[in-house]
Amino acid sequence: MIYTMTLWMSLTRWGSIFLLGSSASLRAQAPTANDSIVRNPHAVQPERPTVATHAGTVARGWIELEEGAEWDKFDDGTRGFIAPTNLKIGLASRAQVNLLVNIVRDQSTSAPFLLGDLTIGIKYRIVDDDRILGDFAVLPAVKLQTGARGAGTGTTDFSLLFISSRQIGPVAVDLNVGQTRRTGDGTQAPKNASIWTASFGFPVAGAVGGVFEVFGYPHTSGPIGNKAIAAVLAGPTLLAREWLAFDAGVIVPITGPQPRAFYTGFVWNFGAL
Repeated sequence: MIYTMTLWMSLTRWGSIFLLGSSASLRAQAPTANDSIVRNPHAVQPERPTVATHAGTVARGWIELEEGAEWDKFDDGTRGFIAPTNLKIGLASRAQVNLLVNIVRDQSTSAPFLLGDLTIGIKYRIVDDDRILGDFAVLPAVKLQTGARGAGTGTTDFSLLFISSRQIGPVAVDLNVGQTRRTGDGTQAPKNASIWTASFGFPVAGAVGGVFEVFGYPHTSGPIGNKAIAAVLAGPTLLAREWLAFDAGVIVPITGPQPRAFYTGFVWNFGAL
């Protein structure tokens, strides 16, 4: 996180995002994943607004909500809207559960908004400060067929994401690569899909930061396979409180059927259970 063809494209794209991970933004202003063991557990750890996720995890027993809104404009002039939602709950010092769902607007029905499929993922940080991998984590996930008709892919998806995070001076670098395998015959969504991302978060002035990311979805095959997609994402971030962060920005396609988009959102650390 993530689905007529233009609506499906939007939903499928975000579905892949949230199967594989969410995003990273203010990490240039926050501790690295290795510091999350001793950091203030109430300090927000944004995985917004980028496609990439970082290797850090929410402290055990703490809850963090990431909520976004994206307005898409496709090449044929049609528009789409999606609100990706990610609830993160700390399970242990190195593990968190992700509960992800998308709210989408479907102009073909009387209902203005539809609830998409539920994705459940477990992020586990394997190693910290490795010389080659940096902070390294894995994120296996499963997407269930729980969404309203037209708001999901109609498939059960299994995915695995590999995450490498490191701090290079003031810049937080997150690299992701992952694969998704779907049930079905490929007529609802490609049976196999993959993703790659490179995200960079950096401080600008005080509580204001910035994020820049290059991401892509390689070519998919099958009845509704798509050309390879590559795009860039960029925008400012704001750490309003230690436990509350905001973001906004744009997504611009480089190649493939990727819509131009404007997004905004927030990350809120509720506190402990």
